[in-house]
Amino acid sequence: MYLPPQFKGDRILAAALINEHPFASLISVEDAGLPYVTHLPLHLEDRDGQFVLLGHVAKPNPHWRYLQARPQAVVTFLGPHAYMSPKVYPDLARVPTWNYLAVHCTVQATLIEDPAGKDALLKKLIGDHEPPYAEQWRGLGEEYAHKMLAGIVAFELQVTELQCKVKLNQHRRESHAAMKAAYAAGSPDEQALAQWMDRLGMGTPDPEK
Repeated sequence: MYLPPQFKGDRILAAALINEHPFASLISVEDAGLPYVTHLPLHLEDRDGQFVLLGHVAKPNPHWRYLQARPQAVVTFLGPHAYMSPKVYPDLARVPTWNYLAVHCTVQATLIEDPAGKDALLKKLIGDHEPPYAEQWRGLGEEYAHKMLAGIVAFELQVTELQCKVKLNQHRRESHAAMKAAYAAGSPDEQALAQWMDRLGMGTPDPEK
C-alpha cells in the first residue's frame, strides 16, 4: 500500500479500525497464479504484542486449500471513506480528494482442524457480534454442532507485517476545520470520518492563535 509518512497510523489505531470494521478481504494466490479474494469477518487477538486474526470459510470454498498450499496471504480492512470537495480550502488552486482509513496485514496462515478449536473460534466471533447467541449455539446439541463444524474450515492468521493508513488531509491544516464541519453534516461515512478527526485531534482551533 502506498503510505506517505503523514498518513501512517500506529498499531493502536490499526487495532481500533479492525475492531470497528472487522469485515475483511482475505487475499491469496490461487493455483493459476491469480489473486483469490474472500470477504469475511475476522476476530483480532493481541497475544503478547503479536496480532492474530481468526476466521473461517465454508468447506466448499477453495480458499482454505490455497492457504494450506501457500500460507502467506494478505488481509485488508477498510474503514469509513468519503469524497472531499476542494471547497474546504481557503484558496481555489486545489483539487478534490478521497479520504479513507485502511489496514493491510501480511499474514501467515495455520488451519484449525479439530472440532474443539473450531468451536472456540466460533465462540469468539459470536462474542464480537452477538454474545447472546452463544447460549443458543450451545443448546443446538452436540450432533448438530459437529455437523455445522464439519462444514467449515477455520484458521489463524499471524500478522507478520502491518500497515495502517489514515488519510484525512493531515498535511493541509488550513482545511481541517472546514473539512470536519462538512463531514459532520454529511452521510454516516462522512460523520465517521469527522469522529476520527476528533480522535486524532484534528479540526480543533489552536488556542494560541
